[in-house]
Amino acid sequence: MSVVHQLSPGWLLDHLSFINKINYQFHQHDEPCCRKNEPTSVHSDSFQVDSISSFGARATFVSSDFTTKTKNDDAENYETFMQKHVFRPELFDVTKPHITPAVHKECQQSNEKEDLMNGVKKEISDSIIGKKRKRCVVFNQGELDAMEYHTKIRELILDGSLQLIQEGLKSGFLYPLSEKQDKCSKPITLPLDTCNLSELCEMAKHLPSKNEMELQTLQLTEDDTSVTEQDLFSRVVENNSSFTKMITLMGQKYLLPPKSSFLLSDISCMQPLLNCRKTFDVIVIDPPWQNKSVKRSNRYSYLSPLQIKQIPIPKLAAPNCLIVTWVTNRQKHLRFIKEDLYPSWSVEIVAEWHWVKITNSGEFVFPLDSPHKKPYEGLILGRVQEKTALPLRNADIKVLPIPDHKLIVSVPCILHSHKPPLAEVLKDYVKPDGECLELFARNLQPGWTSWGNEVLKFQHVDYFVALESGNC
Repeated sequence: MSVVHQLSPGWLLDHLSFINKINYQFHQHDEPCCRKNEPTSVHSDSFQVDSISSFGARATFVSSDFTTKTKNDDAENYETFMQKHVFRPELFDVTKPHITPAVHKECQQSNEKEDLMNGVKKEISDSIIGKKRKRCVVFNQGELDAMEYHTKIRELILDGSLQLIQEGLKSGFLYPLSEKQDKCSKPITLPLDTCNLSELCEMAKHLPSKNEMELQTLQLTEDDTSVTEQDLFSRVVENNSSFTKMITLMGQKYLLPPKSSFLLSDISCMQPLLNCRKTFDVIVIDPPWQNKSVKRSNRYSYLSPLQIKQIPIPKLAAPNCLIVTWVTNRQKHLRFIKEDLYPSWSVEIVAEWHWVKITNSGEFVFPLDSPHKKPYEGLILGRVQEKTALPLRNADIKVLPIPDHKLIVSVPCILHSHKPPLAEVLKDYVKPDGECLELFARNLQPGWTSWGNEVLKFQHVDYFVALESGNC
């Protein structure tokens, strides 16, 4: 369970625990003792895509879930052992705020001192300094809207988070940061992004298109099968087994959790998802919102409002589908969802929730009143409205009404855009065994279909650590 505590204000989540309770284990062959010093190769549950230049070449998927021993051409025995992986815990080791309140206060005091110095200079060049002062004080309309919005929700964030944090400290899930821990903290080395999935999706557009009838779901079962590299980009891939599968793509290994499915593509190639002729009871959307820092850095792609509106939600959503959209604190984006995006999809807004980011000791990662970055983000929840009222798929199933202004409090992953899981906090508001879809996903979840041009990003094996395990 990812829910550590549930109180009236909302939930305190343990994201790391949620990941590690997924069955990330698979069978792997081991070399015989006499060849232990030679390089080994992984033969477990994988289909391989060796290079971008070999589109159309054959790639193999080997299943070995129930094999204990095999023989090679020299009749040497190979043993199979269960390999288990867990997510790297240091990626959730947020011991100190990104900007501490003390530092924030020092900056304010420094600005006050600078103002005093400017006051002296003002007597010398009043007109020039006056113009500069005016530019520093005047806020644009977006900033004014953001301050007004923050004023409305400030007490909700502060009081609700405090209750959940206090409960987390009492139970020991959160803990005060000691000076010794602070000094012992080591810099974290992040895995290199050596396989650019978004570029791979772009290149896949140049592959010859397949007949729509051929675009069936690719099911990775226990049986051996063979697929082409093109199939990876033209089909929804499903791991229906009870074990994790490891795939090799462009020389990089990715872990596929059991009972999960995904489509690796960009927004221009969503047709395979529609070809499944499946509709979903909950759709979580994390759009790549446009902002100044993203445009300046040029590290992440973003979509315009028009492109986001073109997502075929009406075709993907089941009757009464719950739509959940992650949104930044920029008021322009909030208004777009409420006044334009949801109405265009026939979605009625039912609630607005907030994700509050804290450290392991329960501090906000940014000062609550920081004028730059806030320690919270928003989620807009809505229901798909049908033109004619349709009953639920099972009239006996009762779904609870969604409360407004709930908080999701958690220690964030240090990886960019690694959002907390919503499966457990949404379960009371979706029918049991409902079909779940995440759009613009960067990781996979059991029981969910995930789509995006970086959908396997956080499934890279380098984000995990292998635990020692005995031979079968």
